[in-house]
Amino acid sequence: MNAPTPPQLVHFADVSVQVGQAQEVGQTMRGRRRLIPILGGEATGHGWTARVLAGGADFQLLVSDRLAELDARYLMETDGGDMIYVRNRAVRSGPAALMAKLVRGEPVDPAQIYFRCSPSFETASPALAWITERMFAGSGVRHPDRVVMQFYELA
Repeated sequence: MNAPTPPQLVHFADVSVQVGQAQEVGQTMRGRRRLIPILGGEATGHGWTARVLAGGADFQLLVSDRLAELDARYLMETDGGDMIYVRNRAVRSGPAALMAKLVRGEPVDPAQIYFRCSPSFETASPALAWITERMFAGSGVRHPDRVVMQFYELA
């Protein structure tokens, strides 16, 4: 019997998402809830580009002073006019003092923060249907006004 093939990472896209001011829900039973509006952005893949449409949001749960669980949902429109729904779940963690700086919107050295994500995609485009049938992983960096990520297909 053959062993499963280990997954390989194949670069899919570089994504930059512009974000607005946090809308604070406050401390709940599960942690501190926040909503970060998505204002726009862009994505670049191999042979294609897309724009991130305004109107999405990153739903955040600050579980502790060291850990944030993120759930971003937004739309991208490709240069060919195809629409892609993106749901990107992520974990961001680091030393409490640096995480507090991120929450305040201050710059932090990305090497000091663990930011990994698991994006998934849905589209009505027959040419892009394959992206709904694959798994993806990525890493990110939070800047005061945007989030920059690299997405990889698990091939």
